[in-house]
Amino acid sequence: MRISELSAASGVSIPTLKFYLREGMLERGDVTSPTRADYGSEHLERVALIGALTSVRGLPIARVQQILAIVDGAHDDPVDAMGRAVAALPPYDNESQSDDVSDALDATAAEFPRAQHAARALGFAFDPAYPATRQLEAALEGLDNAGLPWNPDVARRYRDALVPLAEEELAPMNTMTPHESVSYAVLGTALYEPVILAIRRLAHRDRVVDHPTGQA
Repeated sequence: MRISELSAASGVSIPTLKFYLREGMLERGDVTSPTRADYGSEHLERVALIGALTSVRGLPIARVQQILAIVDGAHDDPVDAMGRAVAALPPYDNESQSDDVSDALDATAAEFPRAQHAARALGFAFDPAYPATRQLEAALEGLDNAGLPWNPDVARRYRDALVPLAEEELAPMNTMTPHESVSYAVLGTALYEPVILAIRRLAHRDRVVDHPTGQA
């Protein structure tokens, strides 16, 4: 299909598609003349993926490019790839704006006292270089500032709910090739988190409707 047909099929404007091409986010189709290239179903799938990342997460283009680079790369370590994806995803803070997750490798345990204590309470290995550690530290600091509780009982509540979910999410990786597992882990991290958040918020609404505050 021509780029005009790719635009019609994807619902993405031609100028936007040309931007994706210039930025290397979308590979050029098979060149058939100096002014024409043919695009296939793989291009349509790629445009849909870019659209999912930009709209569902509301990510800046630079962050979308980082995630696509991880998916396209030759990484064979899902943990490293997931860490890079986590670093590209919100929440961001002033210390995590770098485009290179490797800057986090110099992090020390002393920088994240709350996260270190929480990791022990959750039964997790503590890794100060993993980007989610910095994000957890900032989140727990926010709880402290708001006067909301974080204690062993609260930690257990979240661990009991989220660890089985994480295990179920990652189970399909056992039958995937290394590259497939990296793509699955990265895109799953980017695209399922909004689903989890939305379901949690809907559950809160349903429980409040079923059990209104102040009523038996």
